[in-house]
Amino acid sequence: MDVRDLKFPGILEFTPKVFPDDRGIFLECFRAEPLEEKLGHRLDLVQANHSVSKKGTVRGVHYALVPPGQAKYVYCPAGSFLDIVVDIRDGSPTFGEVDVVKLDAKDHRAIYVSEGIGHTVVALEDNSSLIYLCSAGYNPTLEKGLNPLDPELGLPIPNDIELLLSPKDTAAPTLTEAKEQGLLPSYDDCEKWYAALRDGSATK
Repeated sequence: MDVRDLKFPGILEFTPKVFPDDRGIFLECFRAEPLEEKLGHRLDLVQANHSVSKKGTVRGVHYALVPPGQAKYVYCPAGSFLDIVVDIRDGSPTFGEVDVVKLDAKDHRAIYVSEGIGHTVVALEDNSSLIYLCSAGYNPTLEKGLNPLDPELGLPIPNDIELLLSPKDTAAPTLTEAKEQGLLPSYDDCEKWYAALRDGSATK
């Protein structure tokens, strides 16, 4: 499995080797070892989510406050998505930076998103599916969101398809509003959490 660092720390892209034959294909969509080598700790998986989306569906910008936050390993078994990440950690040297990976059932890439990073997906075709392997379960008191259409974020969301957003995402605050309201993860808290994961002292 090939691993690539993306634009800012805490985001990784995984491309598996695909083995086709006359029956179909076989691949490893997740392996713990290469992820652990990059992170310095094993990803503790406690929940798996599965979404199916119509073309134009936008999910996000979603994140959870740290600690403990929620790290995600995201894989697309069917269809295609733009997977967009944004550094929303208040105080981060790369605050506001954005990167994007195309996840689809052709190249079978996956993306790892560290705790405290904003995450958005945009479905590029009907019946597109995502599997999310998560380090923490859903916690409504810690789960937060930003409006994905906030011009300040400047997310590379296509403008040639009809977008479908949930009422919750449509009503979510802008980046500036969330910062002013103290709703963003702290970069210092995230760095302390990553260090605790590496030395084994993190408690959830």
